[in-house]
Amino acid sequence: MKEIILASNSPRRKELLGMLGLEFSVIPDNTPECIDQQLSPAEVVMALAKFKGDNVRKTLSKNRDAIIIAADTVVAIDGVVLGKPKSKADAEKMLSRLSGKSHNVYTGVYLIENLSGKSANFYEKTEVFFKNLDINEIKDYINTGEPMDKAGSYGIQNFGSLFVEKINGDYFNVVGLPVCSLGKTLTKDFGIKFF
Repeated sequence: MKEIILASNSPRRKELLGMLGLEFSVIPDNTPECIDQQLSPAEVVMALAKFKGDNVRKTLSKNRDAIIIAADTVVAIDGVVLGKPKSKADAEKMLSRLSGKSHNVYTGVYLIENLSGKSANFYEKTEVFFKNLDINEIKDYINTGEPMDKAGSYGIQNFGSLFVEKINGDYFNVVGLPVCSLGKTLTKDFGIKFF
C-alpha cells in the first residue's frame, strides 16, 4: 500500500485522518501563506492546499511511493475571507463580525501522488449559524486561547461549539478536513480502500 503523508501539523486534521484507520506520516509545510483577496474563498483554499502539497512534494525523494494530502480552511462572511487571528483584538473583531449571523467555512483539499504526479484538488463548503454573542462572552472565550490558531477565531469542536446554533453541510469540514469527500476521492482516484 502507498504511504500516506499529511502535509499539516494540525492536531484536528491528524485526528480526523486517523479515525479513518489510515496509517500516515506528517510532513508539514511551514512556508508562510498569503491570501489573495481577489480570489473567491473556494479558490483561496484550493490554491493554498495545492501550495502546501506541492511544497511538501519537493522535499521528498523522487522514488518515494506516497500520496500527499494537504488542506487549508478559511471562514468567509459577506465575501470577506477570515484567516487565523493575528492578535486578541483581531480575534475579537472577527467574533463580533460572526455574532448573530451565518457564515461559510471552506476547506480546500489537494492530493498528489509523488511518483506519477497524479493529483486532485477540491473544496467543501459548510454554512454555520452563530448565536448572538455579548462582548464579555467573546473576551472570555479569547482568554481560553482557543481562537488563536483557528480560521475565523473559533473551533467548533471545543468551547466554540457553544456559539453554533446549527450548521448546513459537513461538520468535519468545519473542524478542518471534509472526511466524506476526502474518502470518496482517495477511493475513486487513488484506489485507497478503507474496509
